[in-house]
Amino acid sequence: MFLSVVLASLRRWLRARETARPLHALSDRELSDIGIARHDIAQVARQSR
Repeated sequence: MFLSVVLASLRRWLRARETARPLHALSDRELSDIGIARHDIAQVARQSR
């Protein structure tokens, strides 16, 4: 049970990191065009599915 919780957390973290990487590559202007501020990238990535 403990291991499954740890693995699920690791998967969520990896998915968020995978989502955030291309967002960090965008310019501030491009982020603004899609309605995301640079400081919001981590939160947006964590909320993505």
